[in-house]
Amino acid sequence: MKNIKQKIAMRAAKEISDGAIVNLGIGIPTLVADYLQNDKEVFLHTENGLLGVGPTPRENEVDPEIINAGKLPVTAKTGASYFSSSESFGMIRGSHVDIAILGALQVAGNGDIANWAIPGKDILGVGGAMDLVAGAKKVIVTTQHCTKNGEAKILKSCEYPITAKGVVSMLITEYAVFSFIDGKMVLEELAEEISPEKLKEITPAEYTISPSLKTYQIS
Repeated sequence: MKNIKQKIAMRAAKEISDGAIVNLGIGIPTLVADYLQNDKEVFLHTENGLLGVGPTPRENEVDPEIINAGKLPVTAKTGASYFSSSESFGMIRGSHVDIAILGALQVAGNGDIANWAIPGKDILGVGGAMDLVAGAKKVIVTTQHCTKNGEAKILKSCEYPITAKGVVSMLITEYAVFSFIDGKMVLEELAEEISPEKLKEITPAEYTISPSLKTYQIS
């Protein structure tokens, strides 16, 4: 049985189409690289200047000079391209990234995302998130449904500083898959281990249920 983060990453990997250029954020999104289907040619991008990121390296494969934007070791696929950080952000800002998969501290029912600062705690900076949510053609958020303390993360409106408004295309948690259509959140898939009533209880954001609601699938 996969753990929660692996489950979310596996479900997100299903959303990546053949030939897509995809940026994976820090945390759960990084795991997506390990679950891409072999029959698809996907080009993984990292802000620090690599297009063609491969799966997580084994211990004996780690090269300290090949890392992602989160300073974690990665592999480079055959034919990978290296370039400067400025060129990398040029790709993002020029809308050459098809999908950005990001983590989030909070997501609102209208597609707002907050993922860079918690009031009262040290701030390292926005990083590439602000560019990615504005430049990527599709934004997928992968996050656990609630915080470690059981607090809701999917709210009517974000309480933390907002990274961008109305940019989320899809939200994937361990319990559900939501799409955002015309600024409204729609439940598309529901995990077998949670009831619709319980999901509503832990999801303050307003959402509708798709008439074609499916069971959450990772295989």
